[in-house]
Amino acid sequence: MIRAGLRWLLGLFYLAAGWFHLTTPAPFLAIMPGWVPWPLEVVYWTGLAEVAGALALLQPFGPLLRKAGGAGLAAYALAVWPANFNHLLIDLARPDGGWGLAYHLPRLAAQPLLVWAALWTGGVTGWPFRPPPAHSAGSASTE
Repeated sequence: MIRAGLRWLLGLFYLAAGWFHLTTPAPFLAIMPGWVPWPLEVVYWTGLAEVAGALALLQPFGPLLRKAGGAGLAAYALAVWPANFNHLLIDLARPDGGWGLAYHLPRLAAQPLLVWAALWTGGVTGWPFRPPPAHSAGSASTE
């Protein structure tokens, strides 16, 4: 019940975030690290990745697709982490401090939690709530 609730919450969050990336790219372009090629296209692709991952996570047809969505959203959360660090550096360089450390430090610390939540709600891992499945010689993992 908790996993399903968090799966819906996470899926709706990523669906909204993806829509925002696709319809309003300017805030994301502003925090994009300078070394990223084709920034506008990257923002659009990240929006599509969020929408696709959210739909895979929320679909009722199969756990394998849900696992793929969870793994994809976890990889996505890792891939965009540099933009979060870049946003912190941009704000620290501003005379007014921008959003400030009270915003950025929890945001940066929450990124691993988003990775875990995507993996857990997608059924990729049961950690820390259930032990990993026992493996015997010749058996395949069911997790």
